[in-house]
Amino acid sequence: MLASLNYRPRGSVVERIDPRARWIYSLAMVFSIVFFWDIRFLLFFFALALLQYALSNLTWREARRAWFFIFFIATMMVVVNTLITSAGTISQVTEGPAHPVLVIDTRLPLINLPISFTLTAERLWYGLCQYIRILSISLLFLVLPFTLDPRKYGITFRGLGASDRLAYSMDLAFRFLPTLNRDFNVTVDAQRARGYELERAQGGLFAQIRKMAPLMVPVTMNAILEGEDIINAMDLRCFGLRPRTWIQRLSYQWYDYLLIGLSIAILVASLVLRYGFQVGDFWVPAWLVG
Repeated sequence: MLASLNYRPRGSVVERIDPRARWIYSLAMVFSIVFFWDIRFLLFFFALALLQYALSNLTWREARRAWFFIFFIATMMVVVNTLITSAGTISQVTEGPAHPVLVIDTRLPLINLPISFTLTAERLWYGLCQYIRILSISLLFLVLPFTLDPRKYGITFRGLGASDRLAYSMDLAFRFLPTLNRDFNVTVDAQRARGYELERAQGGLFAQIRKMAPLMVPVTMNAILEGEDIINAMDLRCFGLRPRTWIQRLSYQWYDYLLIGLSIAILVASLVLRYGFQVGDFWVPAWLVG
């Protein structure tokens, strides 16, 4: 049986909104966010994302694992890709007068390897902007799997114009990771009952990988077999030969149309501001470089 993410009815404002309207809003906000590097615009979208998160009634205990992963990935991207290597930084950061805040020019002992590194205020501010962008996008989409009824995954994407095959594929994709996590936990418990102790997996990298085989092999094989079972069940039901029907039904309310209209208005305004008035480029406050 396929598993789903940690969904439970909360009676929140977000759950009352049609899932299609929520996806349209999230996608419109993402496309609007990527147009800007000015932190003043990014903070506006960050505030909207925070408002949606607050209205979802999602607790820290429920989403803490997802947040740990998001913070880890965002921090690594900003620190390694921006502050240390400066890979991917835009031209406004690397061109023009720089204002260094940290300069390292030395040589490693013994091997006499020269090290030269300069961290500027512009690059720090760029890293902050990038961090806010990542958190804003994460806030927009993090609430979806926790506040969207798993039974409505397929009909939501079908209602957005996707084909039956694509809608059902998206449904399966949302359930894949929770199912894999459940199978992994079941396998760990079964192997521990047989005397396998995961905590004693010591040795080098390859030795630890070899000792993880009693866990990874059953989980991988079970995932393949479950996938084949689903494919066979769909083929036996002639899935894809005709338009299918869905048990769940969705209908727009007035507030759904209001949210969709607001999303389109923000997206259009972002396009006009970015390409019509040429605003939203990377901006550094004068007090930071003064």
